[in-house]
Amino acid sequence: PTAAPAAAARRGGGGTLKIIQWQAATTLNYHLSSGTKDNLVTRIVNEPLITFDNEGNYVPVLAAAIPSAANGQLAADGRSATIRLKPGLLWSDGRPCTADDVVFTWEYATDKATAATTFGLYEDVERYEKVDDLTVRIAFAAPTPGWFRSAQSPIIPRHVFAADKGAAARNSPNNLKPVGTGPYKVVDFKPGDLVTYAINEQYREPNRPFFDRVEVKGGGDAASAARAVLQTGDYDYAWNLQIEDQTIKQLETGGKGVAEFQAGGGIERNFYNFTDPNKEVDGERSSLKAPHPFLTDKTVRQALTLACDREAIVRALYGRGGEVTTNILNDPPQYRSANNKAEFSIERANALLDEAGWKKGASGYREKGGIVLSVLYQTSVNSVRQKTQQIVKDGWERIGVKAELKSIDSGVYFSSDAGNPDTLGKFYSDVQMYTTSGGFDPQNYMRIYHSAYVNTKENQWSRGNNNRYQNPAYDRLWDAAKTELDPEKRAQLFIQMNDIVIQDYVNVPLVQRKSVFARAKALKNLNYTLWDVDYWDIANWTRG
Repeated sequence: PTAAPAAAARRGGGGTLKIIQWQAATTLNYHLSSGTKDNLVTRIVNEPLITFDNEGNYVPVLAAAIPSAANGQLAADGRSATIRLKPGLLWSDGRPCTADDVVFTWEYATDKATAATTFGLYEDVERYEKVDDLTVRIAFAAPTPGWFRSAQSPIIPRHVFAADKGAAARNSPNNLKPVGTGPYKVVDFKPGDLVTYAINEQYREPNRPFFDRVEVKGGGDAASAARAVLQTGDYDYAWNLQIEDQTIKQLETGGKGVAEFQAGGGIERNFYNFTDPNKEVDGERSSLKAPHPFLTDKTVRQALTLACDREAIVRALYGRGGEVTTNILNDPPQYRSANNKAEFSIERANALLDEAGWKKGASGYREKGGIVLSVLYQTSVNSVRQKTQQIVKDGWERIGVKAELKSIDSGVYFSSDAGNPDTLGKFYSDVQMYTTSGGFDPQNYMRIYHSAYVNTKENQWSRGNNNRYQNPAYDRLWDAAKTELDPEKRAQLFIQMNDIVIQDYVNVPLVQRKSVFARAKALKNLNYTLWDVDYWDIANWTRG
């Protein structure tokens, strides 16, 4: 473990920390989160057993130590790990945090009726078992190289959520005011707007946190969030500044804050829908029983990909905030493939479609067998994303593909609301765009192309395979990686998975984004890591 940054001399006294998060949170339950916007605000309250720093070193959070072969807590056969909690941990309501809570969190997240979005972190776990009040043993059904994945999942209190496991999970009032072990506790939450926190008096570090109060304001857009920190100084921190680099440069002249560009912002990409979003089967759109009328044609997907001008997107919009990528898996670097290249060729795309029999009709758009190449292309409301859509649309129109653009409020698009038709999990369009990023171990990240994780009505669209992509060869590689203990062999398996997704044109990775945020010049000790959310170490943030 790396040394913690210098802490404040005493708890509190720092006044109010004001964060502006333009994608507003809609739940404070990490296990029901639909994305980073919810993970951020929840992580301030609920903590995992372990995490990773920016160099990939283990950091014990609630765990007293990191399991290893040397301390006898990590089995040589890869089938178990034993974790001991730090003594004296208390929930913010004063109740002790024990092994019972750790075991319960596993039960909660793996109950199918809960439909937890964190279920994939526990995929390899056979069971969590209590050894004593402070010790749990994680048993695996097979050798498991990523023993730590489930230990990165935030722990929730059994005495609060016991009645809310399963079907009752989504409607629990405790999702709006959680009880945690983190440095702050929630005072008030207005979904889609504002989360207010006060110091958790039960927090284990007596001289932390520094700030007396934290406010996370949601809504607006990324440009106004950047302005609020860099130009006006109304806020101390602004997350996820997906705005034109030229705009950031102009705002930096305001002198109030500093823009930071860190690795690990994720891969901005287009997703192709392998099912028909316009056809309903047994009360379900984008059903596996209704294959897409033309996106199941690899030639069409290849042509659409060739018409995406990635260089133009980076040059015109991202600047310092991103670079062209040809992979969906870039970090850690041992998993990065050297087998793909970005190609932009309108001429080649047109030739492929001609050869495949997609001819331009009277409308100017290509068709075959009465099917017209016309796509609905959706993403969240964001200036850079709308401009990216336009660049992509221009390329598609040049190859005879009609494109209708749709933008959805981020609070809706990135929500896990099973009743909302416009979530990215339901994917009721032909193509959609957003960013995904993986953890230190890519097993969970790469499950989103596995046949067993297709989003359906039955699983409340929560499994992660939004494309509805199915490929037995991919499945075999992913299954093999789950139990491969040799790190070099395992890395090769992930490289092969990445190459299947790229070379089968399942996704189009457009930009490897940087993590771009703005902070007040006086805000210190942020201790960024690409392997956890921005606020993971907020207990150490200071001003001075």
